[in-house]
Amino acid sequence: MRIFTASLATETNTFSPMFTDLTSFKSSFYAAPGEHPDTPTLCSAPLIACRELAREQDITLIEGSCSWAEPGGLVNRATYEFLRDEILQQLKAALPVDAVVLGLHGAMVAQGYDDCEGDLLSRVRALTGPDAVIAAELDPHSHLTKQRVAMADLLIAFKEFPHLDFMDRARELVQLTLATVRHQITPCMASFDCRMIDVLPTSNEPMKSFLGRIRQLEQQPGVLSISVIHGFMAGDVPEMGTQLLVITDNQPKLSQQLAAQLGMELFALRGQSMPDMLSVEQGVAELRASAHGPVVLADVWDNPGGGVAGDGTLILHEVIRQQLTGVAFGTIWDPMAVQLCFAAGEGAVIPLRFGGKSCATAGEPVDKIIEIKALRASAWQEFAGSKVPMGACAWIQFDGIDVILNSNRCQSFDPSLFRAVGIVPEQCHGLVVKSTNHFYQGFAAIAARVLYLDAKAPYPSDPKQNNYQKLTRAIWPIVEQPHLTADESKPDCA
Repeated sequence: MRIFTASLATETNTFSPMFTDLTSFKSSFYAAPGEHPDTPTLCSAPLIACRELAREQDITLIEGSCSWAEPGGLVNRATYEFLRDEILQQLKAALPVDAVVLGLHGAMVAQGYDDCEGDLLSRVRALTGPDAVIAAELDPHSHLTKQRVAMADLLIAFKEFPHLDFMDRARELVQLTLATVRHQITPCMASFDCRMIDVLPTSNEPMKSFLGRIRQLEQQPGVLSISVIHGFMAGDVPEMGTQLLVITDNQPKLSQQLAAQLGMELFALRGQSMPDMLSVEQGVAELRASAHGPVVLADVWDNPGGGVAGDGTLILHEVIRQQLTGVAFGTIWDPMAVQLCFAAGEGAVIPLRFGGKSCATAGEPVDKIIEIKALRASAWQEFAGSKVPMGACAWIQFDGIDVILNSNRCQSFDPSLFRAVGIVPEQCHGLVVKSTNHFYQGFAAIAARVLYLDAKAPYPSDPKQNNYQKLTRAIWPIVEQPHLTADESKPDCA
C-alpha cells in the first residue's frame, strides 16, 4: 500500500490587518519532505499517525511538505499557490498511490481563493483519479464547503475545543483510510447546514454533554465518525457557519438523517455555550477583590489564534489604572520592543514603548521605565504534546507588573509560556492570557478562578455587526429564525 501525506494549514481572519505570506509560514512551521520532527503540530498530526502505522504494517509512506502559519489575515496569493503546487508536484512524483492523507485547517482564505482547502482537494483528486482514497483532518473552526465534501472520501474534525484530541482524530482518520483502501468499509459522508455561527467550547455545558451524545452515537453499527464544524465567524466566505458532518459505512440515508437530527439539536443550543463575559473594568475589579490567586483573566478577543495581532493593551491599561501588582501578562506581541530589549541586555533599566501598534482598536501603546528581567532567544510553550514557538522573548517588569513580549505571534496555551522565561505562574496573583478557550485545560489546573473578558476588540466578535460581503444565506444570530427563510433550492442537508 502506498500512502502520500502532507500538510498545509492556517486560519484566515479576513478582517485582520495581519496579512500572511511565505515568511509567516516559515517562521511558524515548515518541514520539507522527511524533515518533520517526531512531535506533531496541530494540523500535521496525520503525518505522525501515518508514520506510526507505517512502522507496524506493510505500508510505503511518501511524505510531502508540511507548513503552518499562525492565524492571520488573507494569505498572499503567490504564497498559497507556491505551497499548494509544491505539494501537488510531490504527489505527482509519488504516483500511483492508494491514498492521500492531508493535514488541513479548513479556514484558509487567500487572495483569489475563498476555499483554499477545496481547491487543493480538487487538484489532488484530479491527479489521483477516482479510485484513490482522499482523507483530511480539519480544525472545527473551519468552513465545510460542498466542494470539499465532494472531493474527499473522509473528512474528520477535532471534536474538542480546546483541541486536545488532534492526535486521536488523526489516528482515527488514518485507520478509516486504511479500512477504505482494503475495501473493509465504504465511507458515505453527509453534511447539514445548521445556519448559525457561535462559539462552542466543549469544556463547558451544553457542548460537553452534546459531545458525549455524539460519542455514544458513534458506537452505533454503521456510524464511522461524527464531526461538529463550529465555523469561523471571522472568515467572510460564502459557506461560513456551523455544520454537522456524519460518515457512515455505505448508509447514505442514515448519514443524512443523523446529520440533520444533530444539526437541529445543536441549533436549539445556540447562544448557550459561551461562558459569562465580563468587561475589562469588571474583570480587573474581580481580580482586585480576589483573596487567592492565581486568577486567570482570558482576553478572548485579542487572541492571535483568531488571526489578530495579540498586541492589545486594553486590559494592561486597566490594571495600571487600578494600581494592581502581582499580575503577569503572557503575552504581548511586539518584535520591535523585543529587539530593543535584546540590545539593552538582561538587567537593564530602560524607557520602552510597547504594544498597541497593530490597529486603532487594540489600545494605546504603553510607555514605561522597565527592567529587563530575562531574555530568551527562542522560547516555546506546550500544547497537548506539541511545541508552540514563541520566538525571541523578553520578560519585562514595572510597577509590580510582569509582561512577556514575544516576537512570534501565538495565543496562550499553557502555563509553560510563563515558565519559559522564568516566571512562576503559581506565585502570581493574576495571569492575563490571550486565548478564547485553548488555555483552559492547562491554566484551570493551577487557577483559583478563571474569568473571561470581552474587550470588544480587535476581533470581529459580533456577527450582527461584522460587515460580511460574501455570506450567501441567512444564519443566526444575523437572522433569528434562518431555517424559516431558507432557500428551498439550496437544501440544508447535502
